[in-house]
Amino acid sequence: MQEFKIGANEAGQRFDKFLHKYLKEAGTGFLYKMLRKKNITLNKKKADGKEILSVGDEVQFFFSDETFLKIRGNVALQNPAGKRNQNLIAKNISGSDKTNKNMFIQYETAYERLKGIEVVYENEHILLLNKPAGILSQKSEPSDLSVNEWLIGYLLRHKKISKEQLDTFKPSICNRLDRNTSGLIICGKSLMGSRQMNLLIKERKIRKYYRTFVKGKVEKGTYIKGFLKKDEKLNKVFLKESVDNEKDYMPIETAYEPIIYKNGCTYLEVELITGKTHQIRAHLASVGHPLLGDEKYGDKTWNRSFREIKLPKWQLLHSYRIEFPEMDGDFEELSNKKFVAKEPSFYELLK
Repeated sequence: MQEFKIGANEAGQRFDKFLHKYLKEAGTGFLYKMLRKKNITLNKKKADGKEILSVGDEVQFFFSDETFLKIRGNVALQNPAGKRNQNLIAKNISGSDKTNKNMFIQYETAYERLKGIEVVYENEHILLLNKPAGILSQKSEPSDLSVNEWLIGYLLRHKKISKEQLDTFKPSICNRLDRNTSGLIICGKSLMGSRQMNLLIKERKIRKYYRTFVKGKVEKGTYIKGFLKKDEKLNKVFLKESVDNEKDYMPIETAYEPIIYKNGCTYLEVELITGKTHQIRAHLASVGHPLLGDEKYGDKTWNRSFREIKLPKWQLLHSYRIEFPEMDGDFEELSNKKFVAKEPSFYELLK
């Protein structure tokens, strides 16, 4: 028999969802059959998989060591007595094991290679990171290295999570920034943290502010609305002020406030209210204030007029500040807190 004790990162989910994560190589039909036959039990009782797990629950698996290792998809596990069966391990090196090894190599590589990512804030449930421009938030190709891999590499390196814990929960980012947008990214460090942050973002309770430089003089703060549609093939969005049918278009809302006007451009603070792909870039361009450096939605001739300053060849957009709502319980320390990510150093050249 093998046992697993439910911790904070497994609690709160349905039993069958946990089993799918923990027994990676087992099919759905097999899992439910094992539940019916009591080869898998919860707290030494028969379960149907619909139970919601709590911290301290105990899961029992009545399998041979060979079967257990096979459906776990991980040879480096200890049996209940705490001893490794080396012969069995040698016989059961599978494609899944190699995949796991490659994943851990990716985490370590990302942590070593992706330079400049700063931890702005960390507690037991979340991390806030300051991402430099030029780094992906999440993979677009299997071979990519992104903030997601860096995050797990960071947690492993600093022993804040173990490889075994990654079997049932993988920390990940909760909001995405474009590759060439810098600034704050919210990461879920625990299952509770991920759920809470994703809920707050979905309900628009976390206020997100960006800093950018735009063409022309913005006289006063403004709130604008519109409708956005993305062309996946072109990786570009198109805007309309109004639409008859909202089926293909998503409503967007953006607010902005001028800070400084200098050399033909305004240093602007933008509140991203709805948070759609390329929203700030396309929305500001549509009202005559394209972002400096933006070659997709911006003014290329105007961009080139700043080449003597040697700015990067992408849009100057930085996720500068987030503000949390009033919160309680496990997240009380975040209640009404504001967090700022330091701007890229070259921003000073334009102020």
